[in-house]
Amino acid sequence: MKLAWLLWLASVLPAPVQEHTCLAATVYLEARDQSQRGQSAVAEVAMRRLSSGHYGDTVCEVVLASKQFAPGIVSPNTRMKSMPAWERAWTIAGRVLAMWSQPAKSRMEIVPGADHFFAHNLVQPEWARGEPVAVIGDHAFYRVGM
Repeated sequence: MKLAWLLWLASVLPAPVQEHTCLAATVYLEARDQSQRGQSAVAEVAMRRLSSGHYGDTVCEVVLASKQFAPGIVSPNTRMKSMPAWERAWTIAGRVLAMWSQPAKSRMEIVPGADHFFAHNLVQPEWARGEPVAVIGDHAFYRVGM
């Protein structure tokens, strides 16, 4: 399935499914080859940005914000080719959404406070200074502040 089709479908679905779809697309595109822990950490960053209110009022707005997450960066013609990877991303997105519905003190966060991440084997962003909150697989997670 193409990313454009998936995002269009999300736009006509009820809000809870829409949010789940956008978060799963982000996990798939950013971390489908990473561990469950790494995929959950990517989803956490998106949810933390949503909670901040600086990137949008919905998960879809946050992950589609300009140059922030893969769904807003890659070509809309990008194909989501691996159904097993999609199913894992869907499951992880659901778990993180459920966790984020709990009070902050009750959450079992993987990357507490991290609001940014990058693939450390590909780039070194200017904002990545000091020690990361965590390095999981190919991603380094940072608290940059918003």
